[in-house]
Amino acid sequence: MYKNRLLPFVLILLLALLACGLPTAATPTQDQNAVYTAAAQTIAAQAGQPPAQATETPPTSLPTTLAAVATDTPVPSATPTNTLVPSATTVCDKTLFVSETIPDGTVFAPGATFTKTWRVRNVGACTWTAAYAIVFDHGDHLGAPDTIPFPGNVAPGQEVDLSINMQAPITPGAYESYWKFRNASGVIFVVNPYWAKITVVAPTPTPTTPGPVVAYNFIDQAPSAEWESEGASLVECPGLYKVLTFGGPDTDPCGFAMYREGSKVEGGTVLPGKILETHPRWVNNGGIYGLFPAYTVQSGDRFRAQLGFLLNADDTCGVGSVSFQLSYKSDSVYYVLGEWHESCNGTLRSVDVDLSGIVGQTLQFRLAVGAFGPASQDWAVWVAPRVER
Repeated sequence: MYKNRLLPFVLILLLALLACGLPTAATPTQDQNAVYTAAAQTIAAQAGQPPAQATETPPTSLPTTLAAVATDTPVPSATPTNTLVPSATTVCDKTLFVSETIPDGTVFAPGATFTKTWRVRNVGACTWTAAYAIVFDHGDHLGAPDTIPFPGNVAPGQEVDLSINMQAPITPGAYESYWKFRNASGVIFVVNPYWAKITVVAPTPTPTTPGPVVAYNFIDQAPSAEWESEGASLVECPGLYKVLTFGGPDTDPCGFAMYREGSKVEGGTVLPGKILETHPRWVNNGGIYGLFPAYTVQSGDRFRAQLGFLLNADDTCGVGSVSFQLSYKSDSVYYVLGEWHESCNGTLRSVDVDLSGIVGQTLQFRLAVGAFGPASQDWAVWVAPRVER
């Protein structure tokens, strides 16, 4: 009975002893070199560098960086951030001045026209179009409009000539005109304006040789002249001579002297100013004379005039045929200076008489017209009779 009780106890003890002698699974020891290598690879990966190779002999102390890894403080990543690389420009509309015409202070005559041109380069990021414009900013307009469209498309990097037609003011002085550029959205994109600066100077008169001076005007003196007709006696005009009153009428059979204005003469020309008509007495070979106030002849004096006939309403001048005569009276004697026979041929005759032979004399000139045959169509005229020097 005792044996039976002892046997289980012996078995239990035997099992315990066997358990103590059996080998157990040992906890593997960590390779110290592997620890160092792993830490180095971790740091190298964070720094973007290739991992360092582990040495055979472990260091006596942990590197500072590895010590930091062992702490609870997080290690900042060494991976670089993504940085934007700026383009050449991010400004849409931007200009660069290249050159210009009409340098500052260019001198112009009053009212002169010119073209101001700026060459500019598109250094922005946007293409300029014809919807862009040059716009007036301040100063003097110089005859230009407020807005001038761009000539067309100008891509970034390209150059363009921007021109404005201008006119110099009439008043002399210095003038400045300032302009900016506007994009298609109506936004001004030039900070510093472009400009045109000019100087207006009145030209210095060029000395010229003075023209002829009218020393004696027969048109002006005609009302003061002594007018007389000559010819056969008429019922309406008895006697050989008849004193006439200047001014007509042009129906007087004794003849007449009067002004004509706006009249058409041979050649079809309508003369706007006054001309002198002297019609002979209305008889065959009749005549008319005008003795003018006295005049003292000067050196260089010449008598000039155009001679001919008035035209009818149908642009004809009939069968007029007369003798024009220039003479002067000195000591009751008449001296002829020139005589010209004229008929209606469609052309006025120009006459020019040198008066140098009577310089210094004070005398009276006489203008005379004498008919060849009937005088009914002798509408003889003196155009601009004068003494010039």
